[in-house]
Amino acid sequence: MVLLGMGSAVETLCGQAYGAGKYEMLGVYLQRSTVLLSLTGVLLTFIYVFSKPILLFLGESPEIASAASLYVYGLIPQIFAYAMNFPIRKFLLSQSIVAPSAYISAATLCFHLLLSWLVVFKLGMGLLGATLVLSLSWWIIVVAQFVYIVTSERCRETWRGFSVQAFSGLPSFFKLSAASAVMLCLEMSYFQILVLIAGLLENPELALDSLSICMTISGWMFMVSVGFNAAISVRVSNELGAGNPKSAAFSVIIVNIYSLSICVILAIVILACRDVLSYAFTEGENVSAAVSDLCPLLAVTIVLNGIQPVLSGVAVGCGWQTFVAKVNIGCYYIIGIPLGGIWTGMICGTLIQTVILGWVTFRTHWVKEARVEEASNRLDKWSNKKVEVIPE
Repeated sequence: MVLLGMGSAVETLCGQAYGAGKYEMLGVYLQRSTVLLSLTGVLLTFIYVFSKPILLFLGESPEIASAASLYVYGLIPQIFAYAMNFPIRKFLLSQSIVAPSAYISAATLCFHLLLSWLVVFKLGMGLLGATLVLSLSWWIIVVAQFVYIVTSERCRETWRGFSVQAFSGLPSFFKLSAASAVMLCLEMSYFQILVLIAGLLENPELALDSLSICMTISGWMFMVSVGFNAAISVRVSNELGAGNPKSAAFSVIIVNIYSLSICVILAIVILACRDVLSYAFTEGENVSAAVSDLCPLLAVTIVLNGIQPVLSGVAVGCGWQTFVAKVNIGCYYIIGIPLGGIWTGMICGTLIQTVILGWVTFRTHWVKEARVEEASNRLDKWSNKKVEVIPE
């Protein structure tokens, strides 16, 4: 999640550079982000290596700590695959190149399923074998996408080979990347905290079962908004880089309408099927009743998720990651958790965050955001050129 968050900085910079016609900078941003994420991956590797003593320190049993550490050891190569995959994916996405990554992922999935069956069941390598196969699959995706970038005519202008510029301006680049990581990690960690809190309730097994089912459904529905999040981020950054404020503002309105409409329909379906929803996961009647009781809150969450991710995508396209990170801290950790109520607190946090981001987006001076000289100065800053910064 840390690497994913830090990788979103490339989405802002590559998108605006592509819109501004500074195609050669996309390759530089890709390489610079890969260097930065790889260095971060080295730090994460130490946590993985010492995962067993860390888990024992946190009070886990030796059996669980040993099994978990064995699983984690096989994921160490995956860390560096992530460090390369996220910048590559954002590099392609900023140019609206989506199909190649989808085809590569689909083909790799088929290979992954076959190899996992062979390694786990036929060779008997267990957890370690499963994670090593997973790491290998991610490296296949990375290599295949990079081969596409190097050989494709569509990337001829944006990839011009390796550059020493990738090692310059890392401190300032890290600032935006770190803000992106904080923005995403704080939000996603909140949902994990909810699961931990549920485990402390009077009937933890029932609470965890029903909450897990609702979280899973919410996660599936959330994927709809994730797609719109990526689309609006690319469109806004492209249009701002190209100096087209009206197109950027219009795109924000249209994508919000589409995403919200779809999520409202999904929420209605959830409410209509509330009494039978849990049977897709379990046959327990108690769990079914608990899930049915949570469905109204689930429906509200789905509706809010029709807006909030889109507004977060707008923020990424504009480069507002630091501001959104501060909003996430306030909404989820200062307001959401202290309000109590596992799901109610989450909804309150999401609602307040949505209102704040909506208000900021509504009040945005798009002409100023897309003004040619300001966009040029912003990109020159990340190109490691000295510019005169005029205070707003």
